[in-house]
Amino acid sequence: MSQSANKMSVLQLTILTAVNMMGSGIIMLPSKLAQVGALSIVSWLVTAVGSMCLAYAFAKCGMYSKRGGGMGGYAEYTFGKAGNFMANYTYGVSLLFANIAIAISAVGYGSQFLGVDLSPVMTCVWTIFTLWLATVLNFGGPKYTGQVSSVTVWGVIIPCVGLSIFGWFWFSGDMYAANWNIHDMPFSDAAKNAITMTLWAFLGMESACANADAVDNPEKNVPRAVLGGTLLAAACYILSTNIIFGIVPAEEVASSVAPFSYVFASMFGPTVGRIVMGLMVMSCFGSLLGWQFTIANVFKAGADDGYFPKAFSKVTSKAAPIVGMVIITAIQSGMSLMTINPSLNEQFETLVNLAVITNIMPYLLSMAAVIVIMKAAKRSGSELRSTTFIAFIASLYSLYACYASGFEAMTYGSIVTFLGWTLYGFISDRFDLKSATEYNQKQSQ
Repeated sequence: MSQSANKMSVLQLTILTAVNMMGSGIIMLPSKLAQVGALSIVSWLVTAVGSMCLAYAFAKCGMYSKRGGGMGGYAEYTFGKAGNFMANYTYGVSLLFANIAIAISAVGYGSQFLGVDLSPVMTCVWTIFTLWLATVLNFGGPKYTGQVSSVTVWGVIIPCVGLSIFGWFWFSGDMYAANWNIHDMPFSDAAKNAITMTLWAFLGMESACANADAVDNPEKNVPRAVLGGTLLAAACYILSTNIIFGIVPAEEVASSVAPFSYVFASMFGPTVGRIVMGLMVMSCFGSLLGWQFTIANVFKAGADDGYFPKAFSKVTSKAAPIVGMVIITAIQSGMSLMTINPSLNEQFETLVNLAVITNIMPYLLSMAAVIVIMKAAKRSGSELRSTTFIAFIASLYSLYACYASGFEAMTYGSIVTFLGWTLYGFISDRFDLKSATEYNQKQSQ
């Protein structure tokens, strides 16, 4: 079987990118946004602009970069091997947190769907089981993962598109106005309060870059998947979440652990609400499936470059890095034991904040590398100037998202990042010893 036969099409990669964003990012989102009210649309607008700037810059990186390895390869243009390592390391750590949060979401929604009350310990047990199930199903390789994702994404597209179309028949302008600012927050505070969760909803745009080696003709297809997936997600997010505020009281949405199901139940009755809940469970698990495959590819890319143990590089005949998947899921299982918390929403939000903070590091490194990538590809003039400006705006947005995540998340994220520099020091002789030796020889002459 040819190597390309095991690879995704551009449509599958676009869908995988969209499902990585939408499959889990939106299902708990209305509950968080409802703590602010309809004024949270400010956060959406800020995040949508920032995310499209990031997506555009990533598209340019994917178009002109000649190095593989996704964001790590981009960062290497400006920051050398240390930048490549830090991008892969922080992105990998981010996904460790994020995938646990996704699994918790799937378990939380699934328990509501089945009408089962789970204790914190049992929630943890089922979270670990869900992680392992997603890992085993990824053994079929990237083509299989892309096919499954193209089906499960409908679990979130159908409710979001359905709400965006039919929700207007239940939409009340008076209800929307009453839900506008339920706690009388200042404008800036409202934007800050929800910005982390809205950014969380867009995390995944870069997954097309991380899976660049799993698609044919990545120079053209990765940029298409990044921009297409981000636009699809943005449209669904903004429309569906804002229509909710014109249908039901924000206080009730804020207290719901299955907000989309609650809204559909209020519109069409409990049976439809239960169906929507089942669709969301399917979508969330499909998202986890895609993310577990993505994180394995991140560690594989790092191992190929010599940053991580060679075990992560081993792939099967179906191009599945099974050994790496097993190691990663074992680590996630241990981390899940540390997240036992009686409050599912609080547990989810804590993991989200940590995932966002550590995910921003490779974003910043990639944005800073855009100029070198484009100049190396002999690009200049208005294209270079406009892309540089857009990448700068994307960097400012990323830094603001760090600030909005809160000082606790920033503290833990910083510790994780600083640890990465230390870890690189233990392997840096593989990459930097030759140049350091040459420098010493020149100085001694």
